[in-house]
Amino acid sequence: MNAFTTRPEILGTFGVVTSTHWIASAVGMSILEKGGNAFDAAVATGFVLQVIEPHLCGPGGDLPALIYSKKKDKVEVICAQAPAPAGATIEHYTGEGLTLIPGDGLLATVIPGSFDGWMLMLRDYGTMTVRDVLEPAIFYLENGHPVLARVSTMIKGLADFFEKEWPTSHATWLPGGSAPEPLSNFRNPVLAETWRRVVAEAESKRGREEQIEAARDAFYRGFIAEAIDKYARNNAVMDASGTKHKGVLTADDMAGWSATVEAPQTFDYNDWTVAKIGPWGQGPVFLQTLSLLKGFDLAAMEPTGADFVHTVVEAMKLAFADREVYYGDPEFTDVPLDTLLSEAYAAERRKLITSEASLDLRPGKISGFESQYDATMAMLDTSASKSGAVYEPTMAHLTEKRGDTVHIDVIDREGNMVSVTPSGGWLQSSPTVPGLGFCLNSRAQMFWLKPGLPSSLAPGKRPRTTLTPSIALHEGRPTLAFGTPGGDQQEQWQLAFFLHYVHHKLNLQQALDLPLFHTTHFPSSFYPRTREPGGLTAEANFRPDVLEALRNKGHKLTVAEEWTVGRLTATRRDVDGLLRAAATPRLMQAYAVGR
Repeated sequence: MNAFTTRPEILGTFGVVTSTHWIASAVGMSILEKGGNAFDAAVATGFVLQVIEPHLCGPGGDLPALIYSKKKDKVEVICAQAPAPAGATIEHYTGEGLTLIPGDGLLATVIPGSFDGWMLMLRDYGTMTVRDVLEPAIFYLENGHPVLARVSTMIKGLADFFEKEWPTSHATWLPGGSAPEPLSNFRNPVLAETWRRVVAEAESKRGREEQIEAARDAFYRGFIAEAIDKYARNNAVMDASGTKHKGVLTADDMAGWSATVEAPQTFDYNDWTVAKIGPWGQGPVFLQTLSLLKGFDLAAMEPTGADFVHTVVEAMKLAFADREVYYGDPEFTDVPLDTLLSEAYAAERRKLITSEASLDLRPGKISGFESQYDATMAMLDTSASKSGAVYEPTMAHLTEKRGDTVHIDVIDREGNMVSVTPSGGWLQSSPTVPGLGFCLNSRAQMFWLKPGLPSSLAPGKRPRTTLTPSIALHEGRPTLAFGTPGGDQQEQWQLAFFLHYVHHKLNLQQALDLPLFHTTHFPSSFYPRTREPGGLTAEANFRPDVLEALRNKGHKLTVAEEWTVGRLTATRRDVDGLLRAAATPRLMQAYAVGR
């Protein structure tokens, strides 16, 4: 195996932090050292990631978080995936000449959720003030930070488009007319001023919680909401459809929404219990795949062998097929999760896994949902292309211009745990809002414009997000927090890590470092919603005989360069309080720190 697999875990007892950028991880640890807890550290880390990885997340984005509070002694979900605006109707979008929601521009925007999610976490679980958690981000916005090479490349590739179509983004990302060079010092003084104004409005109040509420008001019922409303209402901007459209997001939409806390969806696997978000995201795919894999002796399979990869991929294909037919916002649609996660259902579905790769999309047909099944499959036959799969990664072998995501894991010495996957509001997703220094999200592209489906566009409905953090309990004790960026691949890379960790007796770093793979067999969640039947991407880290065996099983194999698939991070707390952390070496950006 590659030498990377011998790297040790990070160990500590005070706290551990992992994120997709080393500066952000260091900020998180500094918050712990100043007396903050895991929730304070996660919030500060999240705001810094918006600054230093602006192609992966931004203030106009969204997030789900899995958290464990030692005080409450329970795992919970913070849902900061906000819904579609009141004006986001199928009739309006089709009236604009659209058959799919574009992947960028103002019509792709739902209510920005991440800020309220961070503030809810800070208020109800943290200990610090708005100033405490925003100051690190403000510092890097005002004083500058070294530009990632991938950010520089992306801005250069979009320079002409920005100049012609999105002049506010051109002014933000090409100050003076030139794109920043890799590792040059870059500032965003407009966003710095936005956050300074939020801090000032917060500090017009006296108590910590009152200050947090004032900050929320500034964003959702104050000057930020007003600026967003004015821009979306009065500007038609070019998007991926090839035409210009105004947005439908209003200040009233923002004022009427707030982040929420809910119970996680869980599944027992051996002596582990995995907690995920609900079917308003793809979290249950992980759990469904575990249910299917209970019938296989994965521990007896070589962890980097063809049998392991094939078995896991074929199980994932079945779970993701069910995602297409059944998953959606449960406030709008009945999702039969009890059936989908039952052993009886898994036993029947498990029979479909053979030694040959399937090229068919095969969701299960559940009693009472036949019409939904038929409508979804008919729509996919006409709306989703069957070639040219679209990914949503920062992986080196894939496109440079699509957005992606960041991930943060934190455990403090008290045992509080956070696993959070912020995304959206990428610099390439929509034009910078004048006077704010950030842009809006494009999460609405995950809705379909055909009525009657679980993921059909509707006002007030959450899009079926791909963001999916994880917490796993060992023998009932919260133990692991882990996750990754990567769109539709998030569950797939996390599943490979988790199975290796559970079955093959590896430490966190070794489990992260094993060669990774994912399937592109099912329709992408991202515009233009393409799929590649039988598609399988695997790193060249796999032995040549393993790759050949996968081809012989019928997989449509794409071999990616070594160390280019996945951006996993993970943390663990042992029974004795020892803390462990690990971060992928892929792209040399993710970082684990602890003491």
